Amino acid sequence: MSSPFIIVITTTAKKEDADQIATTLLTRKLAGCVQILGPISSHYYWENELCQDEEWICLIKSSQHNYQTLENTIQEIHPYEIPEIISLPIVEGNESYLSWLNQQLK
Repeated sequence: MSSPFIIVITTTAKKEDADQIATTLLTRKLAGCVQILGPISSHYYWENELCQDEEWICLIKSSQHNYQTLENTIQEIHPYEIPEIISLPIVEGNESYLSWLNQQLK
């Protein structure tokens, strides 16, 4: 079953920031579920410097319809100058779960 649903990924330096993002998105009905994993080890270049940091990753279940508002909301409350916000399509999924997810969203 092809679906209009997505998983949005963002990372934060503090679990408290990940919790705030999750609570805000769920309260505003922009996400049906947010899973927070971590700490993880992130490796990347920032301002020409190789960095390695401990971060928390948020896996946000939402819909393509809500993406832009969800992205804007994350940017408003995220402490990073340029937060990672990427969207992956949910190509297929359990029909009952996707129905439940749809009921949780705006």
